[in-house]
Amino acid sequence: MRFARPVGLLLSAAAVVLWAYGVTVLQPLTEPIGPWSENLPGNNAYWARDLRFMAIMAVAVGLVLAGRGHLRWSRLAVLLGGCWVAADVAIDRVDPIGVRATVLLAVGGCAVLGALSATLWWRERRAPSAQGGEAPEAAERRTLTGAACVAGVLTLVAAGIESPTDREPELNQGALATAALLVVLAVGAALAAAPARTRARVGLAAGLAVAALVGVGLVRAVGPGTRLLPETALGAVLLTGVTLLAWDWPGGRPIWRHHALAALAAVLGPVAFLLATAILMMILLPIGATFTALAGNSPINAADSDLLVSLCGLLSGLAMALLLARPTVTDRR
Repeated sequence: MRFARPVGLLLSAAAVVLWAYGVTVLQPLTEPIGPWSENLPGNNAYWARDLRFMAIMAVAVGLVLAGRGHLRWSRLAVLLGGCWVAADVAIDRVDPIGVRATVLLAVGGCAVLGALSATLWWRERRAPSAQGGEAPEAAERRTLTGAACVAGVLTLVAAGIESPTDREPELNQGALATAALLVVLAVGAALAAAPARTRARVGLAAGLAVAALVGVGLVRAVGPGTRLLPETALGAVLLTGVTLLAWDWPGGRPIWRHHALAALAAVLGPVAFLLATAILMMILLPIGATFTALAGNSPINAADSDLLVSLCGLLSGLAMALLLARPTVTDRR
């Protein structure tokens, strides 16, 4: 797993740049002009916010990958993600715009990421017993597989994200870039969770990454409102591929009946969980409206809903992780 640390940090840094671009370039495109009720935004109006939040989640997943699933790195990744979201809301309230703001936020975010990573690396050097060696332990494999599941479900959300008009060219660009980054994170975390990095698994990882990236492009090519079927197919391929990469291969080949059940869960699970969390948030927990108010943005029209689809994706990804993050034969139910 020597590749995990540099690749994870590189992908986290790329996610920081995406986040900075979203704050200074994409977010201003989504904010309406005027306080009058007829100009209040509608469903999915703040799509740039969801892309930014998914970029922040990608930073956290990249840190988990860089830490090879170790508990210390994973805890810090979760804590950093929560603090970063709070900082994002405060920065959004200031409305930074322009190239200079983009560069400052990107450099500042990478500096924070680098400082935290250096601190964790230094602590590992002082405690060699916590490093775990080349072969990941069962708990670390579960953490990495769970991170891959979260990134996989977030890929579906990013690939299918919409706006009230869907005419913004920046929407397609931002969605494609965010989804592509999440695909690489999902495949990388799943490969890092494997008990051994064999030639067969590396080839499977490369093929899965290419297939998933093509699937992301196909989802964006389909018109809004008709993306459910290609999104379901993308989720089935990506999440089933995650299990093929991360789970044990007794005798040198997968246990196909286990992966058949995983494929069934990958087809039905993400859609069901996303729908359930979306309904819950619209009816009982209007957290999207709270974030909108905290950022000082106009509220969503009363006839529509302020749904935070990035949070739906995160919760659904965690639910899929509970189903699929059992990479060893002995602890799989």
